[in-house]
Amino acid sequence: MSADSNWSDFLQEGITEKTIFTYIQGLQEVINNLQPKTLKEKNRLTLAKQHLREIRRQARRMLNENVELQEKLTLLEENKGGE
Repeated sequence: MSADSNWSDFLQEGITEKTIFTYIQGLQEVINNLQPKTLKEKNRLTLAKQHLREIRRQARRMLNENVELQEKLTLLEENKGGE
């Protein structure tokens, strides 16, 4: 086994459940570590960073909506059970 593989396994031990935010963070780290050599590559990286920010924003909105819907469902189930 290589050192990189061992290190990766060690890092993954603490993560039991990956969320969309984990994947977004991983992509952000990859994009931030890229070194563009041309102006065209630099522009593409800028666009990718903008898209990633929008993805994060949309994911937060979806998560908030999901929490709200779960709370509403819980209330409805409680009301239905009480009738």
